[in-house]
Amino acid sequence: MKVALNGVGLDVNGRSLASGITLAAEAGAISALIGPNGAGKTTLIRLLAGDVPPTRGTVTYGDELLARIPIRRRARLRSVLPQGQVSATSFTVEQVVSMGRYAFRLDRDGDDSGDQLLVDAAIESLDLGDLRTRQIRFLSGGERQRVAIARVFAQQAPLMLLDEPTTALDIAHKESVVALIGGHRAQGRTVVAVLDDLNMATHFDQVALLHEGRIVSSGTPDDVLTSDTLSAVYDHPIDVVQHPRRQGVLVLPHSATSRTNT
Repeated sequence: MKVALNGVGLDVNGRSLASGITLAAEAGAISALIGPNGAGKTTLIRLLAGDVPPTRGTVTYGDELLARIPIRRRARLRSVLPQGQVSATSFTVEQVVSMGRYAFRLDRDGDDSGDQLLVDAAIESLDLGDLRTRQIRFLSGGERQRVAIARVFAQQAPLMLLDEPTTALDIAHKESVVALIGGHRAQGRTVVAVLDDLNMATHFDQVALLHEGRIVSSGTPDDVLTSDTLSAVYDHPIDVVQHPRRQGVLVLPHSATSRTNT
């Protein structure tokens, strides 16, 4: 499903959080939103999800205005991973992941075996099988993050909106999550993800770089992830070089020590 922001702006209490945003994510594509703290990345995820209405412009799912899509149907069209982890509750891992199927169970009585298969697959894909019956409050931060991602994956919505999905994950699980996102792309889903790791963005089809509520650059990773652009937006020296082992680039921020010595 194609999703688009068309001349979108958002004002809150007289302050502009987003302005002149025009961005489209094609069906079956994975798009990354990057930028420094406060750039407006989470705001765009909320606008795309319909959690907040734009002050200006429109958000569309396919040919439909998001504002006209009923809440229950929205829940079947998009899944959302908000920033922050699952709260420390007494729910088990399986119960939380099963919440991803709630919108589909509302109008159906009886057999839910299909839902359970999707829940089981999501749990296994995030390496949570041994934690299935564990209460969330006894999990580490990284484990809770994987539970939250599994809930989104179990929902199987055509559009997946992920706000910093790799936060708190170790390197192996970061790489695994990016690979799983690629698998959802192969199944025709559209993914828009906020990333704090610039090198993770090199795996995506499209990258949008935000600064102060505006898109300053968008395109392929090679187009957007350049030394001059990133250094200017992040106000920090950043080198971008060709990756030594695969096609694409490698982003190398300068350390505080090297910055002092230059």
